[in-house]
Amino acid sequence: MSDKRTEIADLGEFGLIDHLNKKVKIRNSSSLKGIGDDAAVIDAGEGRVKVITTDLLIEGVHFDLSYAPLPHLGFKAVAVNISDVAAMNAVPKQITVSIGLSNRFSVEAVEALYEGIHAACEHYGVDLVGGDTTASRSGLVLSITAIGEGKKDELVYRNGAKPNDILCVTGDLGGALVGLQILEREKQVYLANPDMKPELDKYTLVTGRQLRPDARMDIIHELKELGVKPTSMMDISDGLASEIFHICKASYVGATIYEDKLPIDKQTFDTAVELNLDPITCVLNGGEDYELLFTISQEDFPKLEKHADIHFIGHITKPEEGKYLVTKSGTAVQIKAQGWKHF
Repeated sequence: MSDKRTEIADLGEFGLIDHLNKKVKIRNSSSLKGIGDDAAVIDAGEGRVKVITTDLLIEGVHFDLSYAPLPHLGFKAVAVNISDVAAMNAVPKQITVSIGLSNRFSVEAVEALYEGIHAACEHYGVDLVGGDTTASRSGLVLSITAIGEGKKDELVYRNGAKPNDILCVTGDLGGALVGLQILEREKQVYLANPDMKPELDKYTLVTGRQLRPDARMDIIHELKELGVKPTSMMDISDGLASEIFHICKASYVGATIYEDKLPIDKQTFDTAVELNLDPITCVLNGGEDYELLFTISQEDFPKLEKHADIHFIGHITKPEEGKYLVTKSGTAVQIKAQGWKHF
């Protein structure tokens, strides 16, 4: 009788992480936070900490070079890591870059990729301090690690949300998913007829959200200026619903959000309708927006009440109350976290 084979798809990304994490042991007292948040936290002494996060982007899985310009890809690869540092309420300082290159890439192509990486370093005020370069037989592989700094007592984790806290999101949601659908549609049109030029002029916002997202470090600095420390926080990389589930699981709470409070840009809404997609489904399950989802105490609400780019979408409840979306008609519907399936 052969050994049982378990398919990775049976567990899914987060199930696989949980499975592997069972055998992880923290051996050093300086390792304050390991697997399970947006970044690891390392004690740096005197009340300071380092936060470390890494992301892997693989051609054909995370990006398609037929429509992703290399400078945009370089910028995005940095931004997605900076977003994780922001989600810890820390400030990014350094990055390392590791790339796997197939022989179809020229020096000029690599320079174009690094043009975007250097632009992101300047934009976020971080230093490129190292990495690795190797050959790849499966296209472009790009892995970036970001290192940030913060005060130990100012860090924000996923596990601090409490009943009656207010759920907040920055910016608008769903744009990156809708932008990806447009890019894929225009790619298919081009493949069918290479003489056809892609029609992207009226989709600049949504395609930009997909190709060149911007981590919300501006919000982190503003929260500090306003004297607001979120009770929990994470970035929205796998979809709003999925991230709400993460905060609820880590904090052992429930959540209620309201459809009419969910922020969606008009271009995202109109394009979703054009593509026969439900705009609210795009908001809930569209990944790669890299906005921030966080909770604040009721007392901090007046400090953020008039902030133009922070939206109050619901509140935290007791765990037994579950996770619900209240529709515009007043019906409470259980939230389902579909998100991005990696396997």
